[in-house]
Amino acid sequence: MEFTRWLTDYIRTYVERDVRQIANVADLSAFSAFLRLAAGRTGQELNLSQLGADAGVSHNTARSWLSVLEASFLVFRVEPWHANLRKQVVKAPKIHFFDSGLVCRLLGIRSPEELRNHPQRGAIFESWVASEIAKSQTNHGEPIRLAHYREAKGLEVDLIIDTPSEISLIEVKSGATMNEDFLANLRRLSAIIGSSPAPRHVHSRVVFGGERGQKRTDAEVVSWRQLHKQHWNALP
Repeated sequence: MEFTRWLTDYIRTYVERDVRQIANVADLSAFSAFLRLAAGRTGQELNLSQLGADAGVSHNTARSWLSVLEASFLVFRVEPWHANLRKQVVKAPKIHFFDSGLVCRLLGIRSPEELRNHPQRGAIFESWVASEIAKSQTNHGEPIRLAHYREAKGLEVDLIIDTPSEISLIEVKSGATMNEDFLANLRRLSAIIGSSPAPRHVHSRVVFGGERGQKRTDAEVVSWRQLHKQHWNALP
């Protein structure tokens, strides 16, 4: 397939040429392995020590190489959101790749059918949504302003946009059929924000892999096809 060949050539050119221009990486084969391991963690919380250990490099090297991926606009971090609501909030950032096609090539996914049945499908879909929102913010002349939320006891919301006028809570689900359970964490976090000493207006959305969106009393369900029509700007 042409797109597979193009992505393969892109990865080779990136590793052999661009990386050497950005940083002095002596072991390109180790860096290539690191790049593939990072792709396997897209949409997940970042643990640099574990990532470095899996790649066979030190924590400092892993941190330096991740900076290379960020400087070359392959990945970006989504920092944890903590508005002093709970003490048990997990403070690790998430890592997202900008290009889901590149992730698929690095993971050896060669077709939509393979992606459909791949264990990383949900994480890849989440990264695709996060990157589209990030690109929308950038195209409006704003910095990327996304966060995520997770408590040690399990409450988690994939993406948060915190603006002076409201807090936008976004759950991302790759499934094509809307399920009431998709709204559970949005409702829980919305209730926590509403009961805080300084309550804020909350706009809750679910982005899912279905074809048609729908309106709920307390949330908006957005089809992946309509993602580009939503307002994702960080500023009001």
